Amino acid sequence: MKKTALIALGGNAIIKAGQKGTAYQQFENTAQSLDGIVRLIHEGYNICLIHGNGPQVGNMLRQQELAEPHGIPPLPLGLLNAATQGTMGYMIEQSLQNRLKEQGLEQDVISILTQIVVDENDESFCAPAKFIGSRYYSADEAEQLRKSTGWTLIEDSGKGYRRVVASPTPQKIIPAKSIAELIASGTIVIAAGGGGIPVTEDEHGKLSTIDAVIDKDLAGALLAHEIGAESFIILTSVEKVFLNYGKANQEPISKLSLKEAKEHYEQGQFPAGSMGPKILAAMDFIQRGGKEVIITSIENLIPAIEGKAGTRIYA
Repeated sequence: MKKTALIALGGNAIIKAGQKGTAYQQFENTAQSLDGIVRLIHEGYNICLIHGNGPQVGNMLRQQELAEPHGIPPLPLGLLNAATQGTMGYMIEQSLQNRLKEQGLEQDVISILTQIVVDENDESFCAPAKFIGSRYYSADEAEQLRKSTGWTLIEDSGKGYRRVVASPTPQKIIPAKSIAELIASGTIVIAAGGGGIPVTEDEHGKLSTIDAVIDKDLAGALLAHEIGAESFIILTSVEKVFLNYGKANQEPISKLSLKEAKEHYEQGQFPAGSMGPKILAAMDFIQRGGKEVIITSIENLIPAIEGKAGTRIYA
């Protein structure tokens, strides 16, 4: 039996710090991020990929703002999430197809538009806190936007006001069964991009789009469980998880039990704005019966699989 791995690729790997995020740059960065993934495919893994979309959806939101004064109606956030699933899924799909052909591998790659059901009564809707978009507003501009659009805006680190939305917990993935079947057949699937398109479901099963952003790692934990993955791999900007990160006494961690991860999380070692959501997602996957979570950088994926790098979290 082949092993199955779900790999979560950060959106910042596709648009790197300091870049404008042109299509050329995104294609080039995508191609450079695939070395470890292709190695796993060579080693016989069934692969599912999920990607972030923070910089990309932020750019799209800015495009909406610039276009609206010219009479072009803006798209709601839910549709922008869907759009980034298409554009980024296409870039990853084509780049991976090209790399596999270069190495003589015949394997289908497919991107699936993925909806994720959330609870409309999720507590995050009462206190939105997920920053979206890259633009900062003055206090006067923020007040005008609150009145004209109904947005929630809060101050961000003294730089100005930014828009925030709810980040509800993912409940159900659509279409989880089809994704699982494709992966089991050997197809490489790109799914739940950007954390998926948030939707609500009524008592009759009717789905409705809702403006929110689902954390891509929490969505990845749920999807990894649904497809029966043994390994959930979170690729980020650091090679390992650290205790006391950024301090003089910071300490890299190679292994963490579920119990240790919980203790460190409750002690505030993993802040909400950085490693916190990744640790939460790791714990969620393990608690659902997953075997292991690996957190590492793109460059260290293969050494991490071999136990020579990264942080491994286990039951």
